[in-house]
Amino acid sequence: MITHIVMFKAKSTTSKEQLLEIKKELEDLPKFIKELKHMEAGLNFKPSDRALDLALISRFDTKEDLATYATHPKHLEVIELIKELCEYTRVVDYES
Repeated sequence: MITHIVMFKAKSTTSKEQLLEIKKELEDLPKFIKELKHMEAGLNFKPSDRALDLALISRFDTKEDLATYATHPKHLEVIELIKELCEYTRVVDYES
């Protein structure tokens, strides 16, 4: 099992509604990408200096499935929205 975790830091101009839009777009990806076995996204509710704004956990059967997801046109559309609204992201991928 491959786990893909992404954390997002929103731009100061990004609203909560826009973060919710990213969340919804991410959560819709399993409808389009069959390799995506699990998708969970959530907004941070506890502000702190260490906190980021949004987190994503997704799971795949294989590294190849993760690679398919990474280049899928629908995923690339969501990435464009993220680039527009987020300052940066951090990623961890691991195998269990």
